[in-house]
Amino acid sequence: MYVSTTCIRGPLKEVHPAPVASFPSVYNPPLPISFASGVSVPCLSLYFFFFLLIQKFSICLFRIIFSQEIVCLFRVWSIFFLGTEKMKGSAENPLHLKSLNHISLVCRSVEESINFYQKTLGFVPIRRPGSFDFNGAWLLGYGFGIHLLQSEDPDNLPKKWKINPKDNHISFQCENMGCVENKLKEMEMDYERAIVEEGGICVEQLFFHDPDGFMIEICNCDNLPVVPLAGEMARSCSRVDMQLLQHQIQQVIQQ
Repeated sequence: MYVSTTCIRGPLKEVHPAPVASFPSVYNPPLPISFASGVSVPCLSLYFFFFLLIQKFSICLFRIIFSQEIVCLFRVWSIFFLGTEKMKGSAENPLHLKSLNHISLVCRSVEESINFYQKTLGFVPIRRPGSFDFNGAWLLGYGFGIHLLQSEDPDNLPKKWKINPKDNHISFQCENMGCVENKLKEMEMDYERAIVEEGGICVEQLFFHDPDGFMIEICNCDNLPVVPLAGEMARSCSRVDMQLLQHQIQQVIQQ
């Protein structure tokens, strides 16, 4: 029986483990103080800052809302926007009317009247039912129509030369009274000018005739507040005079 042996030549070497890489130590600061809820002190400070900010804003908003001026302003706008519906609800409308459709005018010459209402007042001719067996014309503008009817005896139609603001007429509102007056002068049309003053408000009026003597008025009547007889607050036709309305509200409050 043979025993195999292995001879190791040379001096024995000590086996050392592989060196472990060493890293520079990093300083870890202590964690911020925490409470049971787990919310840190810096977070609480931020929350507290926003809470104070919201609180101050709420107080300022509360003071503004309940100040006398804002209350009056709120009442004015409430009256302006809600008052129209209130009038509609309280007014009687037995025929359930919706709006004005047209007015009819008997004229000496349909062609001459068409020229006036189209070129002077800006109406647009529209198609007329062909089943009508009499001469006439339809025009449309500003939300309603004008129906012209040819007179059967044009020579006997009454002639009106004098401009009387108290006569029957239709009225149109305009943007600039000065431009209207200058245009009438360019057309060499006769007209009468009138001014109405009420409560510090000035309303200008221009009166003139159509070719058949029917009265036409151009005005800025939307400046004049609409005051219902039911004792409600004043409302303007198209815009609100805030100072006037606030003055009226204060008078009502004092009463």
